[in-house]
Amino acid sequence: MKFSSFSIISFFYFSSLSSFTSDAFTAPFRPSSVKKITSSFSSSALFSSTTDEPLNLTPELQKLVDGFSRIPDDKIRYKNLMFMASKLPPIDAELVCIDENKVPGCLSTVHVTCDLEITEDGRKVVNYCGDSDGILTKGLLALLIRGLSGSTVEEIEAVSPNFIKVAGISQTLTPGRNNGFLNMVSVMKRKARELVDGPSESESESNVIEEEIVAEDKEEEKEATIVTTFEEMEGKPMYNAIMSTLIMTLKPTKIELVDNSDQHAGHAGSKGWEESGESHFSLTIASEAFEGLPLVKRHQMVYLLLGDIMQKIHALQIKAITPDQDES
Repeated sequence: MKFSSFSIISFFYFSSLSSFTSDAFTAPFRPSSVKKITSSFSSSALFSSTTDEPLNLTPELQKLVDGFSRIPDDKIRYKNLMFMASKLPPIDAELVCIDENKVPGCLSTVHVTCDLEITEDGRKVVNYCGDSDGILTKGLLALLIRGLSGSTVEEIEAVSPNFIKVAGISQTLTPGRNNGFLNMVSVMKRKARELVDGPSESESESNVIEEEIVAEDKEEEKEATIVTTFEEMEGKPMYNAIMSTLIMTLKPTKIELVDNSDQHAGHAGSKGWEESGESHFSLTIASEAFEGLPLVKRHQMVYLLLGDIMQKIHALQIKAITPDQDES
Protein backbone atom coordinates (compact mmCIF):
# COMPACT_ATOMS: atom_id res chain seq x y z
CA MET A 1 0.00 0.00 0.00
CA LYS A 2 1.26 3.39 -0.91
CA PHE A 3 0.48 6.31 1.36
CA SER A 4 1.24 10.01 1.09
CA SER A 5 1.96 12.23 4.09
CA PHE A 6 -0.83 14.56 5.17
CA SER A 7 -2.18 16.67 8.00
CA ILE A 8 -4.61 14.25 9.58
CA ILE A 9 -5.80 16.70 12.21
CA SER A 10 -7.13 19.23 9.72
CA PHE A 11 -8.56 16.44 7.57
CA PHE A 12 -10.78 15.03 10.27
CA TYR A 13 -12.40 18.37 11.01
CA PHE A 14 -14.10 18.50 7.59
CA SER A 15 -17.81 17.95 8.00
CA SER A 16 -18.77 16.59 4.60
CA LEU A 17 -17.42 13.95 2.25
CA SER A 18 -16.99 16.52 -0.51
CA SER A 19 -14.32 18.21 1.61
CA PHE A 20 -12.16 15.10 1.94
CA THR A 21 -9.22 15.83 -0.34
CA SER A 22 -6.32 14.41 1.66
CA ASP A 23 -3.81 12.61 -0.54
CA ALA A 24 -3.54 9.89 2.07
CA PHE A 25 -7.17 8.93 1.68
CA THR A 26 -7.47 9.42 -2.07
CA ALA A 27 -4.20 7.71 -3.00
CA PRO A 28 -4.74 4.10 -4.10
CA PHE A 29 -3.86 1.19 -1.82
CA ARG A 30 -1.19 -0.95 -3.42
CA PRO A 31 -0.51 -4.12 -1.40
CA SER A 32 2.61 -4.94 -3.40
CA SER A 33 4.29 -1.58 -3.01
CA VAL A 34 3.87 -0.13 0.44
CA LYS A 35 5.81 3.04 1.02
CA LYS A 36 8.27 2.53 3.84
CA ILE A 37 7.20 4.16 7.08
CA THR A 38 10.19 6.15 8.18
CA SER A 39 8.89 7.06 11.62
CA SER A 40 10.46 4.97 14.35
CA PHE A 41 8.20 2.59 16.22
CA SER A 42 8.03 3.57 19.88
CA SER A 43 5.65 1.47 21.93
CA SER A 44 6.52 3.11 25.22
CA ALA A 45 5.20 6.49 24.11
CA LEU A 46 1.77 5.34 22.98
CA PHE A 47 -0.77 4.87 25.74
CA SER A 48 -4.53 4.83 26.15
CA SER A 49 -5.87 8.15 27.34
CA THR A 50 -8.12 6.38 29.84
CA THR A 51 -5.83 3.65 31.18
CA ASP A 52 -2.14 2.96 31.71
CA GLU A 53 -2.25 0.23 29.11
CA PRO A 54 0.20 0.80 26.26
CA LEU A 55 -1.52 0.73 22.88
CA ASN A 56 1.70 0.04 20.97
CA LEU A 57 0.36 1.66 17.82
CA THR A 58 2.19 1.73 14.53
CA PRO A 59 3.08 5.27 13.41
CA GLU A 60 0.36 5.23 10.75
CA LEU A 61 -2.26 3.86 13.13
CA GLN A 62 -1.26 6.51 15.69
CA LYS A 63 -2.03 9.23 13.15
CA LEU A 64 -5.45 7.76 12.47
CA VAL A 65 -6.30 7.36 16.14
CA ASP A 66 -5.20 10.93 16.87
CA GLY A 67 -7.37 12.20 14.05
CA PHE A 68 -10.49 10.27 15.00
CA SER A 69 -10.12 11.15 18.69
CA ARG A 70 -10.25 14.86 17.84
CA ILE A 71 -13.59 14.58 16.05
CA PRO A 72 -16.25 16.05 18.36
CA ASP A 73 -19.25 14.54 16.57
CA ASP A 74 -20.18 10.87 16.04
CA LYS A 75 -21.82 11.68 12.72
CA ILE A 76 -18.59 13.15 11.28
CA ARG A 77 -16.64 10.20 12.65
CA TYR A 78 -19.07 7.84 10.93
CA LYS A 79 -18.69 9.79 7.68
CA ASN A 80 -14.92 9.38 7.85
CA LEU A 81 -15.28 5.61 8.19
CA MET A 82 -17.64 5.60 5.21
CA PHE A 83 -15.12 7.65 3.26
CA MET A 84 -12.30 5.23 4.10
CA ALA A 85 -14.56 2.38 2.98
CA SER A 86 -15.11 4.10 -0.36
CA LYS A 87 -11.35 4.40 -0.89
CA LEU A 88 -10.56 0.76 -0.22
CA PRO A 89 -9.50 -0.50 -3.66
CA PRO A 90 -11.23 -3.37 -5.43
CA ILE A 91 -9.71 -6.81 -4.96
CA ASP A 92 -9.44 -9.98 -6.98
CA ALA A 93 -12.38 -11.80 -5.42
CA GLU A 94 -11.25 -15.19 -6.74
CA LEU A 95 -7.98 -14.87 -4.81
CA VAL A 96 -9.10 -13.01 -1.69
CA CYS A 97 -12.73 -13.99 -1.08
CA ILE A 98 -12.09 -17.60 -0.14
CA ASP A 99 -12.97 -19.48 3.04
CA GLU A 100 -9.47 -19.37 4.52
CA ASN A 101 -9.51 -15.56 4.37
CA LYS A 102 -12.96 -15.10 5.88
CA VAL A 103 -13.13 -13.42 9.28
CA PRO A 104 -15.50 -15.39 11.55
CA GLY A 105 -18.05 -13.82 13.86
CA CYS A 106 -18.77 -10.67 11.84
CA LEU A 107 -22.29 -9.37 11.10
CA SER A 108 -21.11 -8.60 7.57
CA THR A 109 -18.96 -10.83 5.38
CA VAL A 110 -15.27 -9.90 5.70
CA HIS A 111 -12.26 -11.31 3.85
CA VAL A 112 -8.68 -10.25 4.51
CA THR A 113 -5.27 -11.56 3.49
CA CYS A 114 -1.70 -10.32 3.39
CA ASP A 115 1.72 -10.73 1.83
CA LEU A 116 5.28 -10.15 2.96
CA GLU A 117 7.65 -7.53 1.57
CA ILE A 118 11.33 -7.06 2.27
CA THR A 119 12.22 -3.37 2.26
CA GLU A 120 15.48 -1.85 1.05
CA ASP A 121 16.84 -1.81 4.60
CA GLY A 122 16.02 -5.48 5.08
CA ARG A 123 12.86 -5.12 7.18
CA LYS A 124 10.17 -7.73 6.63
CA VAL A 125 6.87 -5.86 6.53
CA VAL A 126 3.31 -7.08 6.06
CA ASN A 127 0.85 -5.65 3.53
CA TYR A 128 -2.88 -6.35 3.79
CA CYS A 129 -5.81 -6.28 1.39
CA GLY A 130 -9.42 -7.24 1.84
CA ASP A 131 -13.08 -6.34 1.47
CA SER A 132 -16.46 -6.47 3.20
CA ASP A 133 -20.03 -6.29 1.98
CA GLY A 134 -21.05 -3.96 4.84
CA ILE A 135 -20.10 -0.30 4.55
CA LEU A 136 -19.35 0.29 8.25
CA THR A 137 -17.42 -2.96 8.56
CA LYS A 138 -15.56 -2.07 5.37
CA GLY A 139 -14.59 1.25 6.93
CA LEU A 140 -13.21 -0.51 10.00
CA LEU A 141 -11.32 -2.93 7.76
CA ALA A 142 -9.90 -0.03 5.75
CA LEU A 143 -8.74 1.58 9.01
CA LEU A 144 -6.91 -1.60 10.01
CA ILE A 145 -5.43 -2.20 6.56
CA ARG A 146 -4.14 1.34 6.40
CA GLY A 147 -2.87 1.39 9.99
CA LEU A 148 -1.14 -2.00 10.02
CA SER A 149 0.27 -2.35 6.50
CA GLY A 150 3.94 -1.56 6.16
CA SER A 151 4.69 -2.79 9.68
CA THR A 152 6.63 -5.79 10.92
CA VAL A 153 4.94 -8.83 12.41
CA GLU A 154 6.18 -7.86 15.87
CA GLU A 155 4.76 -4.33 15.55
CA ILE A 156 1.40 -5.69 14.40
CA GLU A 157 1.21 -8.26 17.20
CA ALA A 158 1.98 -5.59 19.81
CA VAL A 159 -1.00 -3.38 18.84
CA SER A 160 -3.80 -3.30 21.42
CA PRO A 161 -7.31 -3.35 19.91
CA ASN A 162 -8.35 -0.92 22.65
CA PHE A 163 -7.22 1.87 20.36
CA ILE A 164 -10.77 1.76 18.99
CA LYS A 165 -11.95 3.22 22.32
CA VAL A 166 -9.35 5.98 22.32
CA ALA A 167 -10.31 6.85 18.74
CA GLY A 168 -13.91 7.34 19.88
CA ILE A 169 -15.24 4.77 17.44
CA SER A 170 -16.29 2.01 19.84
CA GLN A 171 -19.25 3.93 21.25
CA THR A 172 -20.88 4.00 17.81
CA LEU A 173 -20.55 0.19 17.39
CA THR A 174 -23.12 -2.38 18.44
CA PRO A 175 -21.80 -5.29 20.55
CA GLY A 176 -21.95 -7.51 17.47
CA ARG A 177 -19.88 -5.13 15.35
CA ASN A 178 -17.41 -4.60 18.18
CA ASN A 179 -16.88 -8.37 18.38
CA GLY A 180 -16.45 -8.42 14.62
CA PHE A 181 -13.78 -5.73 14.90
CA LEU A 182 -11.89 -7.74 17.52
CA ASN A 183 -12.07 -10.79 15.27
CA MET A 184 -10.64 -8.78 12.36
CA VAL A 185 -7.68 -7.68 14.50
CA SER A 186 -7.10 -11.24 15.71
CA VAL A 187 -7.19 -12.74 12.21
CA MET A 188 -4.87 -10.07 10.80
CA LYS A 189 -2.34 -10.69 13.57
CA ARG A 190 -2.50 -14.45 13.04
CA LYS A 191 -2.07 -14.16 9.27
CA ALA A 192 0.92 -11.86 9.73
CA ARG A 193 2.65 -14.35 12.03
CA GLU A 194 1.93 -17.25 9.66
CA LEU A 195 3.68 -15.40 6.85
CA VAL A 196 6.92 -15.64 8.82
CA ASP A 197 6.59 -18.83 10.85
CA GLY A 198 4.04 -20.83 8.90
CA PRO A 199 0.85 -22.26 10.47
CA SER A 200 1.08 -22.58 14.25
CA GLU A 201 0.47 -25.83 16.13
CA SER A 202 -2.80 -24.43 17.43
CA GLU A 203 -4.01 -23.44 13.97
CA SER A 204 -6.02 -26.63 13.51
CA GLU A 205 -7.85 -25.97 16.78
CA SER A 206 -8.37 -22.36 15.73
CA ASN A 207 -9.75 -23.47 12.38
CA VAL A 208 -12.24 -25.78 14.10
CA ILE A 209 -13.48 -22.89 16.23
CA GLU A 210 -13.69 -20.61 13.20
CA GLU A 211 -15.58 -23.26 11.22
CA GLU A 212 -18.09 -23.56 14.06
CA ILE A 213 -18.58 -19.80 14.12
CA VAL A 214 -18.95 -19.69 10.33
CA ALA A 215 -21.50 -22.50 10.52
CA GLU A 216 -23.45 -20.55 13.14
CA ASP A 217 -23.28 -17.44 10.98
CA LYS A 218 -24.62 -19.35 7.97
CA GLU A 219 -27.45 -20.76 10.09
CA GLU A 220 -28.39 -17.25 11.22
CA GLU A 221 -28.28 -16.04 7.62
CA LYS A 222 -30.79 -18.73 6.66
CA GLU A 223 -33.19 -17.43 9.30
CA ALA A 224 -33.08 -13.87 7.98
CA THR A 225 -33.24 -13.43 4.23
CA ILE A 226 -31.41 -10.33 3.08
CA VAL A 227 -33.16 -8.12 0.53
CA THR A 228 -30.79 -7.61 -2.40
CA THR A 229 -32.98 -6.29 -5.21
CA PHE A 230 -36.09 -4.21 -5.82
CA GLU A 231 -38.28 -3.28 -8.75
CA GLU A 232 -37.33 0.13 -10.07
CA MET A 233 -40.16 2.56 -10.77
CA GLU A 234 -40.07 4.53 -14.01
CA GLY A 235 -40.10 8.29 -13.48
CA LYS A 236 -39.38 7.92 -9.75
CA PRO A 237 -35.65 8.73 -9.34
CA MET A 238 -35.92 9.55 -5.63
CA TYR A 239 -37.70 6.28 -4.85
CA ASN A 240 -35.12 4.29 -6.84
CA ALA A 241 -32.20 6.13 -5.23
CA ILE A 242 -33.49 5.61 -1.68
CA MET A 243 -34.16 1.91 -2.21
CA SER A 244 -30.85 1.27 -3.96
CA THR A 245 -28.80 3.08 -1.32
CA LEU A 246 -30.42 1.46 1.71
CA ILE A 247 -30.42 -2.05 0.25
CA MET A 248 -26.74 -1.78 -0.63
CA THR A 249 -25.57 -0.31 2.68
CA LEU A 250 -27.91 -1.68 5.37
CA LYS A 251 -28.63 -5.11 3.83
CA PRO A 252 -32.16 -5.12 5.21
CA THR A 253 -34.23 -8.21 5.86
CA LYS A 254 -37.29 -6.09 5.11
CA ILE A 255 -37.73 -2.75 3.34
CA GLU A 256 -40.93 -0.99 2.31
CA LEU A 257 -40.98 2.50 0.84
CA VAL A 258 -44.27 4.26 0.14
CA ASP A 259 -44.50 7.45 -1.91
CA ASN A 260 -47.08 9.70 -0.21
CA SER A 261 -46.31 12.73 -2.35
CA ASP A 262 -49.80 12.90 -3.86
CA GLN A 263 -51.16 13.62 -0.38
CA HIS A 264 -49.02 16.76 -0.13
CA ALA A 265 -49.28 18.18 -3.64
CA GLY A 266 -49.06 21.95 -3.67
CA HIS A 267 -47.85 22.28 -0.08
CA ALA A 268 -45.39 25.12 0.40
CA GLY A 269 -41.79 23.98 0.56
CA SER A 270 -42.42 20.50 -0.78
CA LYS A 271 -38.96 19.72 -2.09
CA GLY A 272 -38.66 17.48 -5.08
CA TRP A 273 -42.15 18.19 -6.45
CA GLU A 274 -40.98 20.23 -9.42
CA GLU A 275 -38.32 17.64 -10.34
CA SER A 276 -40.27 14.39 -10.28
CA GLY A 277 -43.36 14.82 -8.12
CA GLU A 278 -41.67 13.01 -5.23
CA SER A 279 -41.65 14.89 -1.94
CA HIS A 280 -42.93 12.71 0.93
CA PHE A 281 -42.05 9.09 1.73
CA SER A 282 -42.82 6.55 4.43
CA LEU A 283 -40.08 3.97 5.10
CA THR A 284 -40.17 0.72 7.04
CA ILE A 285 -36.83 -1.06 7.22
CA ALA A 286 -35.47 -3.97 9.28
CA SER A 287 -31.71 -4.45 9.50
CA GLU A 288 -29.13 -5.98 11.82
CA ALA A 289 -27.28 -2.66 11.57
CA PHE A 290 -29.82 -1.24 14.04
CA GLU A 291 -28.98 -3.78 16.76
CA GLY A 292 -28.22 -2.01 20.05
CA LEU A 293 -28.97 1.46 18.69
CA PRO A 294 -31.67 3.76 20.14
CA LEU A 295 -34.40 5.03 17.82
CA VAL A 296 -32.75 8.42 17.27
CA LYS A 297 -29.45 6.81 16.25
CA ARG A 298 -31.24 4.52 13.80
CA HIS A 299 -32.92 7.48 12.14
CA GLN A 300 -29.64 9.40 12.03
CA MET A 301 -27.98 6.45 10.32
CA VAL A 302 -30.63 6.40 7.60
CA TYR A 303 -30.40 10.17 7.07
CA LEU A 304 -26.61 9.96 6.90
CA LEU A 305 -26.62 7.15 4.35
CA LEU A 306 -29.13 8.95 2.12
CA GLY A 307 -27.01 12.11 2.18
CA ASP A 308 -27.82 14.37 -0.78
CA ILE A 309 -31.07 12.54 -1.45
CA MET A 310 -32.55 14.07 1.69
CA GLN A 311 -31.96 17.53 0.23
CA LYS A 312 -34.24 16.74 -2.69
CA ILE A 313 -37.31 15.60 -0.79
CA HIS A 314 -39.46 17.27 1.85
CA ALA A 315 -40.04 14.52 4.41
CA LEU A 316 -39.18 10.93 5.20
CA GLN A 317 -41.14 9.08 7.87
CA ILE A 318 -39.01 6.23 9.22
CA LYS A 319 -39.73 3.01 11.08
CA ALA A 320 -36.32 1.43 11.69
CA ILE A 321 -36.33 -1.95 13.43
CA THR A 322 -34.16 -5.01 13.90
CA PRO A 323 -35.04 -8.36 12.28
CA ASP A 324 -36.12 -9.66 15.71
CA GLN A 325 -38.54 -6.75 16.05
CA ASP A 326 -40.08 -7.46 12.68
CA GLU A 327 -43.24 -9.37 13.47
CA SER A 328 -44.46 -9.61 9.90
